Amino acid sequence: MENADTIRHLLIYALPILIAITFHEVSHGFVAYKLGDPTAKMLGRLTLNPIVHIDIFGTILLPLLLVVMHSPLVFGYAKPVPINPMNFKNPRKGMAISAAAGPATNIILALISGILVKFIILPLTAVTSINVQETIIKPLLMILSYSVLINIILASFNMIPIPPLDGGRVLVGMLPSSQAHSFSKIEPFGFIVVLALLYTGVANYIIMPLISLFISFFRFEIIFKFLNM
Repeated sequence: MENADTIRHLLIYALPILIAITFHEVSHGFVAYKLGDPTAKMLGRLTLNPIVHIDIFGTILLPLLLVVMHSPLVFGYAKPVPINPMNFKNPRKGMAISAAAGPATNIILALISGILVKFIILPLTAVTSINVQETIIKPLLMILSYSVLINIILASFNMIPIPPLDGGRVLVGMLPSSQAHSFSKIEPFGFIVVLALLYTGVANYIIMPLISLFISFFRFEIIFKFLNM
């Protein structure tokens, strides 16, 4: 039974994770393209085909590991979309805007998912049979509820101001040139800091309040019921 539950959770998580990370990366490349950098387009990365964006560890192994460990936070990442800031008129500003596009897209996806749950899927439970509810409505509720959670996790985590996370790149674009140059030097060590945040659980104290704030602000409290939170 436990193995069956794990497989069910993996299947429910898979679709929203793939959508979240695919749209996240494509939005980076699309905004960069609009700002003058064709790198992602030339390399075929401006596509919603998730296969193009899959990273073996970040897209498959990491979410699988988190589910098996019953982690309260389950997320993943895709292969970063290549961006050449030298193609921007203002490289630092262009990178900041392109970086912010990913988390912004995840927030939009979370909002759309929450609206679908609250105003479309839930009302259908009053007019459908038990069989339809169990086979269609309930799985959709779980998938869309996890979509809210996963997208807010991705947006919140990526906006932590540590390069190479998106928040770090946005901060570099906002700082004065000298300070931005000094701050950007921590990027080679940024991933170690990120891993430390995950390992120590500090990331939970950053992300969970933001999830609660988002759900409360948009009055999506009903979603907690389907997330067992």
